[in-house]
Amino acid sequence: MTDTNQRDDTEEETLADRVRAHVTENRTGMLQDLLFAVAWVGLVSLLYDVAFASAPQWVLYMFMLAGIPAYFGFFISLEIAKENR
Repeated sequence: MTDTNQRDDTEEETLADRVRAHVTENRTGMLQDLLFAVAWVGLVSLLYDVAFASAPQWVLYMFMLAGIPAYFGFFISLEIAKENR
């Protein structure tokens, strides 16, 4: 029997080639994701250390989890703004 997922020997790529191709295709998106994550974690850490210094640890975790809907909300609204321009 033949395996439908079998690859030709001529098409073999190394892991480094696949990673390089993926990063090349998604460069700006990956940079935007990284910048948002760094900004969000920095803002939450600052708020937790300064404004909510006496709050329990779970408050920090809830702020971090709030970054997920904030991320999608920010980038969806950005796409809508680009379409309406």
